[in-house]
Amino acid sequence: MAQVDFYILDRSDERAREVFACKLAEKAWRLENTIHIHTMTSGDAQRLDELLWTFRDGSFVPHEMLGSANEAPITIGFGAAEVESRDLLITLCDDVLPFSGAFPRVAELVISEENCRQKSRLRYAAYRDQGHKLETHKI
Repeated sequence: MAQVDFYILDRSDERAREVFACKLAEKAWRLENTIHIHTMTSGDAQRLDELLWTFRDGSFVPHEMLGSANEAPITIGFGAAEVESRDLLITLCDDVLPFSGAFPRVAELVISEENCRQKSRLRYAAYRDQGHKLETHKI
């Protein structure tokens, strides 16, 4: 079973969620982990791809869109794309991903916007019912 961490952000805008995903991916990469970030749409994935180059001055986070060579330590995908297991899955999706159980660690990022919080409660219950180890972190 996976370790699933819910990061509850005190901000309500989607950009804060995306920036936190970049920071978390960078930290995990510096600890020599492989990471996959999954979004709901192609547009979300493209925005995240660009943000990984610009979220912090001087940042360099090696990444690529899923479907390329998939050799970078960080990949970005969206929608129903199947993903090979890596050390960490960062999800920016509304539902539990069908392949999330293949990852040893999952990071769920939740902003303080009410709709996002309600959907995260449903994901929390689904992960709990599947037997995953859960933790919540208020950021």
